[in-house]
Amino acid sequence: MKALVRINIISAAAVKVLAVAMVLVMLGALSAQVFLRYAFNITLSWSEELSLGLFTWTVLLMAALGVREGFHVRMSLLIQQLPSGARLRAEQAIHFATAAIGGFLAWSGWRYFADTRGTTSAAIGYPIELLHAAAFVCGVLITLFALEALLEGRIPADEMQADERV
Repeated sequence: MKALVRINIISAAAVKVLAVAMVLVMLGALSAQVFLRYAFNITLSWSEELSLGLFTWTVLLMAALGVREGFHVRMSLLIQQLPSGARLRAEQAIHFATAAIGGFLAWSGWRYFADTRGTTSAAIGYPIELLHAAAFVCGVLITLFALEALLEGRIPADEMQADERV
């Protein structure tokens, strides 16, 4: 358990740094494209493709991080009405289902990655599997983060606060 928590702490920190870096590069590329197009009538052929790849990675990495940090939107009306023992079991079921979905995403992402090996992107010419690896990485991270929450018996903070208000 301690090893999983340590791996997840390091992974979450890396995701945060990567997400910020990718957003900055994406904004720089798109800003350069707009500026050059309108100021000098120069069109960059690579900026949209780069931004699409970075956007894909950013969204999927942040989706995985949302599983660990609990910032996804959730409907908790029914769970809040359950007694604490039943609530814990319901949360464990949710974490288990999330881990299973992450595992499926990793498996299908790996298959898609393998199926597209050897192809290149149209504008930049980078290996397209770099783009398609995002689903696999996201699935692995979702699985690891959900397993941590399952093993810890984690109940989201807003759930606990709702209990204290009653």
